[in-house]
Amino acid sequence: MTGETLTIAVPSKGRLEEETRRVFGESRLAIIRPGGARSYVGSIKDQPQVSVLFYPAAEIARELIMGTIDIGVTGSDLIHEAAENGARNVVFVKPLQFGHADVIVAVPDAWIDVVNMGDLADVASDFRARHGRWLRIATKYVHLTRKFFADHGIAEYRIVESAGATEAAPASGAADLIVDITSSGETLAANSLRILEDGLILKSEAQLIVSKAANWTPMKKAQLEALLSIMGGIPPGISTQV
Repeated sequence: MTGETLTIAVPSKGRLEEETRRVFGESRLAIIRPGGARSYVGSIKDQPQVSVLFYPAAEIARELIMGTIDIGVTGSDLIHEAAENGARNVVFVKPLQFGHADVIVAVPDAWIDVVNMGDLADVASDFRARHGRWLRIATKYVHLTRKFFADHGIAEYRIVESAGATEAAPASGAADLIVDITSSGETLAANSLRILEDGLILKSEAQLIVSKAANWTPMKKAQLEALLSIMGGIPPGISTQV
């Protein structure tokens, strides 16, 4: 891999990898993974100037923000979560029409008087006086949660970082409410949770994303434009944005 090689990171497993391969394949850019599922380096057929890396989706977001890769496929939610100002370091080039999910605030069904963020602010303000502790929020989305709650004037809470099934946290007593992603809402309903009326934090989907922080030489910019042209067109002014 040389300094003039265009590096693309794609999800390393599961449906995100399958869908990414499908999207690229439809543009006659077949992704090749010669070492199989255990290999982390690949290529694109008939594109010798392009190197493909297979990373977890969350890692792709971090590497795009840092500029260690040039292009990546990952969820827009992961870009916003990876760093407070992460979205400023990338260009969202093209939504890929898969991986749809909403980042939401959900509370137990039993909280019948809490229907919006204003109600939740009232609960948070006197929760410690009533229960002797802060309101607890289970989430994997720490940055997004802090920003959204600050925007609604809520500061009286504690985040419980979730490593497993976030939806189960209220029922188990690990947390009082959650911030998580949902696509159908079925898992929330199964765990007796409901989304607040104004509890939508972010609508997300898989996107083709370009790093502003990468080392963009004139040759790599030309390679980027050629690749994006094959995939359906170059966004206006992409060369001046990176």
